[in-house]
Amino acid sequence: MVANTAEVSPLTTEQDAEIVRLKELFGRQKSAYNNALMPSAEQRIGHLKALKDVTLKFQDQLAAAVNEDFSCRSKDETLIAEILTSIEGINMAIKKTRKWMKPSKRGVGMLFAPAKNEVRYQPLGVVGIIVPWNYPIFLALGPLVAALAAGNRAMIKMSEFTPNLNKVFKAMIADAFDENRVCVIEGEADAAIAFTEQPFDHILFTGSTAVGRFVMAAAAKNLTPVTLELGGKSPVIVSDHIPMKDAAERICFGKSMNAGQTCVAPDYILVPKAKEKEFIKAYIDAFTKMYPTLKDNNDYSAIINDRQYQRLTNWLQDAEDKGARLTKINPANEDLSSGRKLAPVLVQGLRDNMTIAEEELFGPILPIITYESIDEAIAHINDRPRPLALYYFGYEKTEQDYVLDHTHSGGVSVNDTLMHLAQEDMPFGGVGDSGMGHYHGQEGFITFSKAKAVHRKGRFSTGNLAYPPYDNSIRKLIYKFFIR
Repeated sequence: MVANTAEVSPLTTEQDAEIVRLKELFGRQKSAYNNALMPSAEQRIGHLKALKDVTLKFQDQLAAAVNEDFSCRSKDETLIAEILTSIEGINMAIKKTRKWMKPSKRGVGMLFAPAKNEVRYQPLGVVGIIVPWNYPIFLALGPLVAALAAGNRAMIKMSEFTPNLNKVFKAMIADAFDENRVCVIEGEADAAIAFTEQPFDHILFTGSTAVGRFVMAAAAKNLTPVTLELGGKSPVIVSDHIPMKDAAERICFGKSMNAGQTCVAPDYILVPKAKEKEFIKAYIDAFTKMYPTLKDNNDYSAIINDRQYQRLTNWLQDAEDKGARLTKINPANEDLSSGRKLAPVLVQGLRDNMTIAEEELFGPILPIITYESIDEAIAHINDRPRPLALYYFGYEKTEQDYVLDHTHSGGVSVNDTLMHLAQEDMPFGGVGDSGMGHYHGQEGFITFSKAKAVHRKGRFSTGNLAYPPYDNSIRKLIYKFFIR
């Protein structure tokens, strides 16, 4: 996907100018890093404090801009899911960066003594962060916190679907950092391609599995390591041993946040066959309590754009045409034909040939699948690509552990949804089709660091015992004691 320079027309568009800008900025950041390879703990903490200060300063502007991009997204949702979580991550990094930076002492084998071993954590250099549209603040700041704590410089590519947020975010970053430290890149597909083609020292991408494959292929040309935070179909197992009301309320919250436009949103529910009707009633009751109206309710988010709205409506029509039973939850029976508010839909009678059974939903559509035994539910999950998140609802610890031991997923919440993502002292990342690598907390610091092994010898060394000529009695004695 590299352009043929002989065929490139003169730069006349804003898009072309942004591509030139990102290449220039990459060169400047690389040069700046080479001139200051190892920022001190004080410098790193200073950068983190500056990031915290501007995030607090711009929080209202950020929330207003996201609301404008979505046409409706609750300020409280943005404050809870993006600002609060980001500040928590920054605070933790400020508190623990100094500790994370300390060399890790390692053991020395008797054969190699006297000596000292340690692992030192060195910044990688310049990292690229590619941000999606659904939580653009949190998914930009989270990786940035880890990158700064590890002593790197960063370039952030924002989504073209959040133009209003991008302007505010760019101004916010410029208020805190020189572009040689942190910079923001905008632009559409061509700019995104050019971004992935830069020889970054690490790329963190958040987005779809399909685009993740492209990013990884582009990064491979430069042998750039990648962290891929993808999606997939995150299942929920509802046990027979939990009140349906308890499960339905917590699942409803996780599914309704941002109208389901969340990478770890519950994608489908596995519920005991005998409890299906009870669960559906409890879910409808829970949603109605949280969102008694939809059309003019600022608490309930709109779908981000017309393309995504049409995708969801097309998938619902496809499911209905193939025999699915759809239950629309519209508590006030409002006309939602204008605008991009989409009422939640519960889907029964799911079949494998339906698009909603194959693709990540990323919207307020919730298929319900019944099962007879917990092993049947587990088998359903394990027969499919490994999800980014898995949710289990049940209070019996024996069954909790059984599900944890017999499934694979990026992360798990037991008796809740989404909340594992907000735990800054735990790694976040996918597995298989849902991603690779981790960030958040110490794992984020390690991801954006080179763990450099250092072996130290003093004046006295036993290394000469390994020197030729090899035909001597000491060598035989070494073999006798150590090769066994």
